[in-house]
Amino acid sequence: MNPTPSPFPPIAFIGGGNMARALIGGLLRGDALASAIHVAEPWAVNREGLAAAFGVATTPDNATAAAQAGIWVLATKPQVLREVCTALAPLAQAQRPLVLSIAAGIASAQLDRWLGGGQTIVRAMPNTPALLGAGVTGLFATASTTAAQKALADTLLKPAGETVWLADEALMDAVTATSGSGPAYLFALAEAMQAAAEVEGLPADAARTLVVETLAGAARMLRESGEAASRLRQRVTSPNGTTQAALDTLAAGGFARLVAAAIHAARIRGAELSAAHD
Repeated sequence: MNPTPSPFPPIAFIGGGNMARALIGGLLRGDALASAIHVAEPWAVNREGLAAAFGVATTPDNATAAAQAGIWVLATKPQVLREVCTALAPLAQAQRPLVLSIAAGIASAQLDRWLGGGQTIVRAMPNTPALLGAGVTGLFATASTTAAQKALADTLLKPAGETVWLADEALMDAVTATSGSGPAYLFALAEAMQAAAEVEGLPADAARTLVVETLAGAARMLRESGEAASRLRQRVTSPNGTTQAALDTLAAGGFARLVAAAIHAARIRGAELSAAHD
């Protein structure tokens, strides 16, 4: 019996770090075949780990992996991406792959220029919960991307979690500030809540469990109820009760203003990083 064909053309991951591992694992849990995935990764220990965990072909050479693929997933650090793309430009011109970049702060026009021009590019901004299949990814496709190619990119990223497509690439910095950096905001809140609970007398292990499960449960309610966060907040806030006392304190300290300022600062920094790499 012939094996079931892969729904993807051969895929090259340029970079084999944590996000690449998450995507590869998700693809293989679906219908993708290990034989269709090639990974270029400079560190030998990472290559050995990828081969052992997933049975995919690995190489230290970017061009070797890219030459065998119709989809290139650019998963290197942003600061080395220009050098990586410039070296791959002749091959990109010859093959015209679908280029999917998960590098933060690098615009599609920059990628296209570094790859020699005329490329079909999808930019993606996943976040770290993608490592658990519980993330969210913002996506932007250049004008030359076909509907079929967008669907292919969406299917490739679905194992990492939900996807949100944007019509305006300028909004990708806002995606980075909101969801890309967003898990760190929640971790900072959890850290502060646990520290405060311990000051109030709770043992550290009890404080951690109470905080973690509260945040996880609240997030689940927000997702599964379909209701606005403001409505859910109102439901657990009795007039003149304990929750009202806490929320009044947060408001007096400028909580909403601080959150808005933090996300704005992250967006501005994303734009600055893009300019710095140009």
